[in-house]
Amino acid sequence: MVSTISTTNFNFPKQKSYYKGKVREVYNIDDNYLVMIVSDRVSAFDVVLPRAIPFKGQVLNKIAAKAMEAAKDIVPNWILNVPHPNVTIGRKCEPFKVEMVIRGYLSGHAARQYKEGKRILCGEAMADGMKENDRFPKPIITPSTKADVGHDEDITREDIIKHGLVSEADYIQLENYTQALFQRGTEIAAKHGLILVDTKYEFGKTADGKIYLIDEIHTPDSSRYFYADGYEERQKNGEPQRQLSKEFLREWLIANNFQGKEGQTVPAMSDEWVMQISDRYIELYEKLTGESFERKDDPNILGSIEACVLDFLNTH
Repeated sequence: MVSTISTTNFNFPKQKSYYKGKVREVYNIDDNYLVMIVSDRVSAFDVVLPRAIPFKGQVLNKIAAKAMEAAKDIVPNWILNVPHPNVTIGRKCEPFKVEMVIRGYLSGHAARQYKEGKRILCGEAMADGMKENDRFPKPIITPSTKADVGHDEDITREDIIKHGLVSEADYIQLENYTQALFQRGTEIAAKHGLILVDTKYEFGKTADGKIYLIDEIHTPDSSRYFYADGYEERQKNGEPQRQLSKEFLREWLIANNFQGKEGQTVPAMSDEWVMQISDRYIELYEKLTGESFERKDDPNILGSIEACVLDFLNTH
């Protein structure tokens, strides 16, 4: 099997703290830089699966870096350097405690709420008579709280400002950035025969009060895409849309009686299935970027990462 990153345990110079998420591991260097390592772990139904997926971390990290670069004229981003395919180093920002979710279509969470009879989502009206995956007349912003524990929760613009999660002036700026980023993402997706359905953006602020785009954008883990070819016909016939996402993995888990519920066991993942998942992620990369992905195995991948990060820190 190809080398993978299941976990890391670095101790960099001036390291102040370390955070391990489902997929990413973040090292705080002297409250100045953040070193984000995108592992090859994969999660579904809020559960990290037992096998790491070769090249998955590289796919997500490289897509995010390209997407940030393509939008840097809209909003400055946190990235300073991408010294390794699995690593991004950037400015330490204080994250806003909301995620800016934007939806161009009645899909996913919005569609589930709609089926329950709700016509207001996060203060945004959804017209009667819509079918799942129909396009909204204009994209709607449906923010959510960023929970330290448990699930994120829907929240309205008014409550965000009322409870002081974000000041009114900053929130207006976040809305403007979100709309512009979604428009840029939509245009880029269209060039590759895709529809950007919905996505989320996260923002942070530096000590001098400047707002930066942080985390990742327009990756298959943070966004939903449809194939543009045949979209209208499938909608007309009431057929499911072809998605470019990790939905195939969720479907395999469901078929093997796992949805993250209490008492359920994650099904065993064979070497063959792990490589199939890897192949699908690489397909996602090539479709989203229009570039070929270079499969380059590194038996000493953790050593290579450490050397790249130390080289950056020694010169900054």
